[in-house]
Amino acid sequence: MTAQFTIPTVGEEAGAYTRRWLPSGEIATVTLRDGTRIRYVRGGRGPDLVLTHTVRTQLDLFQRVIPLLAPHFTVYALDLPGFGWSDLKPDLPKDEPTLRAALREFIAILGIERPILAGESIGATLSLSLAAELGDRVERVFAFNTYDYLPGLERSNLLASVIIKSVRAPVVGPVFAALENRAITGGIMSGGFHDPRSLPSDLLDEYARVGGRAGYSKAARSLLKALPSFVAARTRYRSITAPVTLVWGDKDWANPRDRAGVETAVPAPEVITLERTGHFSALERPQAWADIILAATATKASAIR
Repeated sequence: MTAQFTIPTVGEEAGAYTRRWLPSGEIATVTLRDGTRIRYVRGGRGPDLVLTHTVRTQLDLFQRVIPLLAPHFTVYALDLPGFGWSDLKPDLPKDEPTLRAALREFIAILGIERPILAGESIGATLSLSLAAELGDRVERVFAFNTYDYLPGLERSNLLASVIIKSVRAPVVGPVFAALENRAITGGIMSGGFHDPRSLPSDLLDEYARVGGRAGYSKAARSLLKALPSFVAARTRYRSITAPVTLVWGDKDWANPRDRAGVETAVPAPEVITLERTGHFSALERPQAWADIILAATATKASAIR
């Protein structure tokens, strides 16, 4: 199947924000076998590195990381199905197996061989579970703040606890999901940072624009209800053969038991803890992200700050 190098037909706003921080490189889509269009960016030169984002975010989460990595890698970042400007398909599942299959197909369509997989939150879980599936067809995995436990997002703060529980609930769930706005999104996400000022105001504006898409709240609710499937994914990690680096923010939502469970499930991982870092480490500690990946891949000698 051939990649379609076009901005998704969901309006000019689909690429407008991304182009502000990505002055060069491609903003494009591929179409999966089921017709789902996946938006992605590609930039840089070198070994193939695929970045996968967190709950409720999109590829723009990596706006501070990609410029640091593009001189050394061909960097791909995508909006998972149901997120960002990819097709929402709100009536289709958003569980871990479905998103993993979409990520695998995305990589295959673009002809990426032996990728380095790096993800944050559910993106880390997907990177690990896909590496277990692909075996020696994956070069290496970097899993930042792996999200495969419950509760997770609800630990962000009181607002998150109330809203997420309500969104998952029967009957009233769709009502609460439809209430999401910039203030609620920002309030919930702020609990994922050691320093909430690390969340760019204009990125929060972008999340609000995306959240206004028809069907977005239904797709988001589908993902939140499917979070137990990400917990189940941990059983797959024992099959990973690629080297794995697990990275935790010291202020991440994962507690010591959660972290130990991941570290035990993955065969012989390297484990790094970043100080003064919350769940959204790609925004809060982009230089550390780049340093960890560059050092482990021997692209350049770099001390982790």
